[in-house]
Amino acid sequence: MTLSVKLATEYRSGLPSGTDNCPEDEAVISEDQVLADALAKTGTVLKHNIQRFMVDGASCASCVSKIESTLLKLPGVTEASMNLAEGTVAVTGTAPSHDVIAALEAIGYPAQGLADKSAEQIQDEKQLADRAYYWSLIRQSIIGLSLGIPLMIYGLFIGDMTVTTTAERIGWLMVGLATLAVMATSGRHFYIGGWKSILVHSANMDTLIAIGTGAAWLYSMVVVLFPSLVPEMARHVYFEATAMILGLINLGLALEVKARGRTSEAIKRLIGLQARTARMVRGDREVDIPIEDVLAGDLLRIRPGDKIPVDGEVIDGHTTIDESMLTGEPMPIEKKIGDHVATGTINKNGSIVFRATRVGSDTALARIIEMVKRAQNSKPPIGRLADIISAYFVPAIMIIAVISALLWLNFGPAPTVAFAVVSATTVLIIACPCALGLATPMSVMVGIGKAAEAGVLIRNGEALQMASQITAMVLDKTGTITLGQPAVTDILVAGSGTEAEVLQLAASLEAGSEHPLALAIVESAAEMGIFPDKVHTFNAIGGHGIEGEVNGRHVYFGNEKLMRNQGIDIDDYLTEAQALAAEAKTPMFIAADNSLLGIIAVADPIKQDSIAAIKRLQNNGLRVIMLTGDNRVTAAAVAEKVGISEYYAEVLPQDKTDKIVELQMQNEIVGMTGDGINDAPALAMANVGFAIGTGTDVAIESADITLMRGSLHGLADAIAVSRATLRNIKQNLFGAFVYNTAGVPVAAGILYPFIGILLSPIIAGAAMALSSLTVVMNANRLRLFDASTH
Repeated sequence: MTLSVKLATEYRSGLPSGTDNCPEDEAVISEDQVLADALAKTGTVLKHNIQRFMVDGASCASCVSKIESTLLKLPGVTEASMNLAEGTVAVTGTAPSHDVIAALEAIGYPAQGLADKSAEQIQDEKQLADRAYYWSLIRQSIIGLSLGIPLMIYGLFIGDMTVTTTAERIGWLMVGLATLAVMATSGRHFYIGGWKSILVHSANMDTLIAIGTGAAWLYSMVVVLFPSLVPEMARHVYFEATAMILGLINLGLALEVKARGRTSEAIKRLIGLQARTARMVRGDREVDIPIEDVLAGDLLRIRPGDKIPVDGEVIDGHTTIDESMLTGEPMPIEKKIGDHVATGTINKNGSIVFRATRVGSDTALARIIEMVKRAQNSKPPIGRLADIISAYFVPAIMIIAVISALLWLNFGPAPTVAFAVVSATTVLIIACPCALGLATPMSVMVGIGKAAEAGVLIRNGEALQMASQITAMVLDKTGTITLGQPAVTDILVAGSGTEAEVLQLAASLEAGSEHPLALAIVESAAEMGIFPDKVHTFNAIGGHGIEGEVNGRHVYFGNEKLMRNQGIDIDDYLTEAQALAAEAKTPMFIAADNSLLGIIAVADPIKQDSIAAIKRLQNNGLRVIMLTGDNRVTAAAVAEKVGISEYYAEVLPQDKTDKIVELQMQNEIVGMTGDGINDAPALAMANVGFAIGTGTDVAIESADITLMRGSLHGLADAIAVSRATLRNIKQNLFGAFVYNTAGVPVAAGILYPFIGILLSPIIAGAAMALSSLTVVMNANRLRLFDASTH
């Protein structure tokens, strides 16, 4: 089930009172209630119909542009995103899968749907396909270079590549036929791809290679078969160029495939967390079954060292579980009856029985894998620049090649025909839309995967880019800076009442709330053997507290504002309340029948690493701000302890968005960190919304970025990874642009009038292969990035 932040925002904007995560507001609404009410209010159906397809034949940025533009024209398709590095396309909308496949095949790209396959199956098949493709490219490279290298050595050190005698014609004819055989084997995929692109009135990297090598071979065969048609000075053959280019480009593609495989290591590791079997409890016996056969409701036994096969709830036993592979939390977590366990985590030393609650694609791990893959398929805004250029790149290169040939024919030195052929061929070969197409997705794949390893789930490329630009970070207090596990610390009684009476009335009002402070009061009462009474006419007063009738008495429970508004005298106890607040405790007043009964103070401990994490954010140049609905004294005490100088207290739920807008009006790029539900309006208004979660709750679905562990270090990690990824993308794009901007004019012969150099097509082929490999290798440098040091 997916919960849209936008939808939650629309819903909450119509609430009669706030639902903020603050002590004055106890009306916390469950995820299901938010979803149900939001659907009823907006009439919207939440449906993320994302289909994923494996696409063959895509080789460059022009292919990506053609595929995406074609799919976007299909009825029912709202979004299409091609990941060239993975060879997959994600299609959002209602279009049937067979229509998508048919549309792709119509433009020359065979495709297959991935909906019926598990992540493990897809990964295994991709590895097998990549391995087969790698060795195919190696064989094709060997074929091309086996002919090209001897010919190049002959031309450089033994003889020349000209045709002057009948014997030479016969010899070069044999070489030409051998080169044709190389083209039919080593270059077969380029020519098929180029021909398919022409049939659909398109052009891509295959088109450039096919035309370039084909022109060189055809010109050489004309020289051999009909030498009289060519001036004597131009009777030069370029069979070695055709063979070498095909061999070098295939070799470059093989090395690229090898390096590209390392970019998906994060996904491989996540998939590797999944257990293959589960031990089912059937009466008095236990039996191992395939993980695919586990159903929700099944009872499963976990022994020491076992992986948790599916999500579930412990019903027997006690143990500790290592969740570091999912959340990054290094310490094992204690699990007892009633606690939840997550797929892929490892049981340490106890034995438990748990009931399966989520299986298959519904488990936390499966949802995390799906989210990471979806994010890897998305593009940050910076990547759209490459898309725009790629749409015109190949046609522009073909025009430049023709212009270059015409200039050489009309203004070049003799032999003009030979110079024209070499120039045009070199221009076609050196241009590399492949590097342009890989520049963004390669870095995004590695960056998103690196973030996932650090326990940070980034929803899409836009969030990735925006997170790198954040200048102000807004933090909610409860559950973000603090543990979100408060406890009752003090009960002050006013008048002739008793602590038990005060606690019982408070617990009765709070019994139906899920707010952490409410739970603390109810649990404290239960520990003292006090149980709540039935409440009538309950009402939540937004930003102030709650009221209701308990045993015939009208009870108010909340902050100072609530008491003042009701005309209840609290002046004699303000000093005590302020003293409690100064100790970072939250004092709440309780009154019945217009008389103060007492004060209950609740403290929420600050997380151990919050101070260090906030300092880290500030050292990275971020303006850190705390927003809380708590009273000013408590907020000041917490802010001082964690080193935050800018904070806002007693902020009503609806006012949090105003604070975000206020910061944005100050030209700040704002990140907001909250729980993903109660802070939905502010999360939606912020440039980037961060959800503090466990990796198993609705925050995964609702925020731009989810921190799977509760530590604020995840914020700094997310920003560090985002900045490193954007820096890497810019390096790749800069390199691809500079390469093509400088390489094409040099290939056209711009240096010849000055220093007499005309680039060889062979060098162009090597440079083209090297440019793609350089992009892939630069993206892989991100795998060595350590976010914790930044």
